[in-house]
Amino acid sequence: MRQRKQVTRMALMFTLALLGGAAAAGGVVADGAAEAGGAESGSYQVPAPPGRIALTHANVVDVRTGDILPDAIVLLSGGVIGEVGAAGVPAGYEEIDLGGAYLLPGLMDAHAHIDGRAQARRALESGVTTVRSASVGSYKDVVLRELVREGYIEGPDVLAAGVFISPELGDSVLADPALGELIGGVNTAEELRLVVQVNLSHGVDVIKTRGTERAGLPDTDPRKQTYTEEQLRVIVEEAATRDVPVEAHAHGDAGARAAVLAGVRSIEHGTYLSDETLELMVERGTFLVPTYRTVVDLAEPGGEYDDPVLLIRGMHMLPRLAQTVRRAHEIGVKMVAGTDTGYGPTSVTRVSHEVAAFVELGLTPLEAIQSATLVTAELFGIENRTGAIEAGLEADLIVVPANPLEHIVALQDVVIVISNGRVALKRLPFAIGG
Repeated sequence: MRQRKQVTRMALMFTLALLGGAAAAGGVVADGAAEAGGAESGSYQVPAPPGRIALTHANVVDVRTGDILPDAIVLLSGGVIGEVGAAGVPAGYEEIDLGGAYLLPGLMDAHAHIDGRAQARRALESGVTTVRSASVGSYKDVVLRELVREGYIEGPDVLAAGVFISPELGDSVLADPALGELIGGVNTAEELRLVVQVNLSHGVDVIKTRGTERAGLPDTDPRKQTYTEEQLRVIVEEAATRDVPVEAHAHGDAGARAAVLAGVRSIEHGTYLSDETLELMVERGTFLVPTYRTVVDLAEPGGEYDDPVLLIRGMHMLPRLAQTVRRAHEIGVKMVAGTDTGYGPTSVTRVSHEVAAFVELGLTPLEAIQSATLVTAELFGIENRTGAIEAGLEADLIVVPANPLEHIVALQDVVIVISNGRVALKRLPFAIGG
């Protein structure tokens, strides 16, 4: 992740309260956090420090080449991958026999809205070990990042986005008193810079803004451009003063093209992108995060979107987005997997579903897996720290029973999750062959 940010214990305790509880070193964290769709409660044990683990009888998937290292031993120590293909299990290591199951780097979700511990836990149990926030409105993504980093809670590593920079902030003005003067809107260069500066003051890793309106609200048109190229460039340039990239929500082609020309790092969604804009993205090195499966959700009853207007809209958008993904792949745009979910109680979308959809839309299984590992790590700027199973990288790993290069849906059956060297989920040995 980025350089470790200094957070006082007082701030940590305060922000724990925002997430629904308080922590005591070595104790239990009580959860009373409410989520969209209902409240959840339970207890959370503070994770133990990462130890020494030997994963034996592993079929290790090299996500760079697609090669499989069979029946291998992988050593983990202190949250880092120590050796791949070790000759044996050294003394002092806890052995976990994978029984021939397949070991991959943890998956990454490039577009999520996680703002609670139960949500973070669901993401983790689905195999997501790193997530980039697409904003949550009150800096809870910043809080989650720090609490995971400090070892207070289990969850994916988080790249936080803070407040979504939009012409109307709505209740996001409650995130910081400095935003109060923007209650009437965010449109001028000074107003745009102020929101960026407030986000940067909270230590965000990425800035999120928009080029078009939303698809998930019945009274908006996702093709309608919001910010101009000039407005978006103000955001990009202000964020660049702290070397922070910008992700841009954009369904319509005009808004997306403006964002690419302004210098954003990624286009989120991109439903109606033209070939000209896709070619410009290749030229500029702009990534595409289609969030295809969330449009599937939009086009079907139930799930996180259940509105007749949205259902009709989704039925129109889905084939158009499928066409965009196919053309983007053919043209050579770097494709990244993202869910656009908050992993709430009604969520039916997971990164593994997005990866499987990519295969259906023309990517090879290896390319699709890379879209949730190597390519995502490149988008995040952390490719030298995670995204593959190699000595010296973070011990972010998942285990699945079958070879996902042959059966991509195997990614939907995660039986072990290791995040920063900690075993967060372990369903072996009964899961194999079950």
